[in-house]
Amino acid sequence: MILGIDTTAKTCSVALISQTLLGVRTINDGPTHSQTLLPFIKEVLEDTGVLPEELDAIAVSAGPGSFTGLRIGISAVKGLAFPFMIPCAAVSTLEALAMNVRDLEGEIVCPVMDARRGEFYNALFRIENGVPLRITEDRAIEGAALKSELMNYEGVVILGDGAEKFASMFSEFEEKLAPEKIRLQNGESVARVGKRLLKENKLISCHKLSPSYLRLPQAEREWLAKNSKD
Repeated sequence: MILGIDTTAKTCSVALISQTLLGVRTINDGPTHSQTLLPFIKEVLEDTGVLPEELDAIAVSAGPGSFTGLRIGISAVKGLAFPFMIPCAAVSTLEALAMNVRDLEGEIVCPVMDARRGEFYNALFRIENGVPLRITEDRAIEGAALKSELMNYEGVVILGDGAEKFASMFSEFEEKLAPEKIRLQNGESVARVGKRLLKENKLISCHKLSPSYLRLPQAEREWLAKNSKD
């Protein structure tokens, strides 16, 4: 049994899977994750009658994403996993998003998250045998550069919390948006990637969990810019 957690953007989602989806709680626009996440975890475990120590692993989106959201999710997982030494899976948010459309065999999947400053967090995947296979690594990329790259592919599907913004910038991609109900982050897809990492013996201890920001926080960027001028 794998518990999957995502708090990387406006979605807060918790899901429990085994062979099938056992329980899920998701909200896309509600209270802050710090208020929502722990009650969601408690409800999913209680509703399914599963004790924390019975979990085979906890999977969490480790980035990219909101710096605050990442810290909330990872801190909660550390607190839940440590007392029972539950193995953890550090899941790429972008790979989990690609898992949302795992049924689109052969498609090029383009998850995009709004990184602001004219950039998107992105990676490209191809669905093969129901699994997202990487074409690129996770990255922060300007919208125009991503548009140029996508022009080389056919059968593209775009999803993620930055999908609508990207499509509004480049209208030729509007028809390539994934259906709204599977467009955003969710805990089930995080858990499914975590299940694969378990099978591949790629789990880690909660002590080794850390966020993958892809770029420095704004405060550090401003500090470096100021001091480089000085």
